[in-house]
Amino acid sequence: MLSCTDEDRRKAVNSDQPLVSVVIPVFNASTYIERTLRSAMRQTYAALEIIVVNDGSTDDTAKLIEPIAMSDSRIRLLSTPNRGVAAARNTGIEASSGRFVAFLDADDLWHPTKIEKQVNALKRLSSRWVAVYTLHYVINEDDEIIRPGSSDVARGYIYARHLNLKYIGNGSALLVRRDAALEIGGFDSSYAAAGIGGCEDLDFELKLAARYFIEVVPERLVGYRKHPGSMSSNHLRMGKSALEVVRRSLAANPNLPRYAIGSAIDATRKYAFWEFRQARGTCLSLATIAVILRSDPGFVFRLFLQKGLRGIQHCLRLGTSTAHGEDPPRMNRSKFDDQFAPSCLERTKETPRLRRHLMRLAAVDASLNSILLPSEGNLMRRKVK
Repeated sequence: MLSCTDEDRRKAVNSDQPLVSVVIPVFNASTYIERTLRSAMRQTYAALEIIVVNDGSTDDTAKLIEPIAMSDSRIRLLSTPNRGVAAARNTGIEASSGRFVAFLDADDLWHPTKIEKQVNALKRLSSRWVAVYTLHYVINEDDEIIRPGSSDVARGYIYARHLNLKYIGNGSALLVRRDAALEIGGFDSSYAAAGIGGCEDLDFELKLAARYFIEVVPERLVGYRKHPGSMSSNHLRMGKSALEVVRRSLAANPNLPRYAIGSAIDATRKYAFWEFRQARGTCLSLATIAVILRSDPGFVFRLFLQKGLRGIQHCLRLGTSTAHGEDPPRMNRSKFDDQFAPSCLERTKETPRLRRHLMRLAAVDASLNSILLPSEGNLMRRKVK
């Protein structure tokens, strides 16, 4: 039974903490929406409102949400025609009352301390810091942890680095100041209209990163679900969407130096290649790898080498299982739930080449910040004058 006690309601209304508006866009999410709502309702941060935007669902999603909303006064259910996740998030932002807005996809999960840790991180910083993200685990249909997400993090002015490394990684990791979300125009619904929806969250993040500072809580506080029906499982569309997002972002920021532009395009092409390959889009995969071959032949060489090694390992595993006459036992996986203790950042191994690359991009960010945004010292001097 999903419910909120009267005490929880009083805490949300009377709290002296800044209100956080949780926006959950849903479309045919009946399989997971109860678990997702539970993870939002069980946050240790008291001052919450939860806005669920039903984006024209044709299954039982709305019927499942309605009794939960009746039992918890923090939850509001809004219904709209199907217009895509970007438009649904914008509807939630416009309907929100909080100083902060946190986005939660209808099949993902939050650790109970996520919002509390994010708000505490932003509260101690100046207004130039407008958003904070966390790390994530990839989970399956049964809430089991498959693997950790990326451990790459950066904070401050990170536009050039985010173009390359795409630190945030999913639509459920970000908490943002509401006024900043409105200032950049919210989420761009034109991607869905063009049939290439999927990376609207990256587009939103890049617009924030180009103007403001972004903080990170280096803990895995999101369960990012991978399953056949998720938006990210449409690999062909995800690859096309990523390429278009980065193209538009580069066009909107022509002051980027050539090195940062080239490396961002190269990184996004590699991401798109993997997506096209998973979609079995042979023509697109070949066309993309041909372009990558000209810019980074070492990548293509390593790709074929790894493929050969995997083939050898597969043959060895087949031989072992045949010799014993049985399949290997299924791994026991931890569940991403209230009892799970989130892990902190594990240091990623950086090659000398990657370290030099990140240093160059950090220098680009420092230069862009000095040009695009006045320093806090300058702002203070202007106020004194």
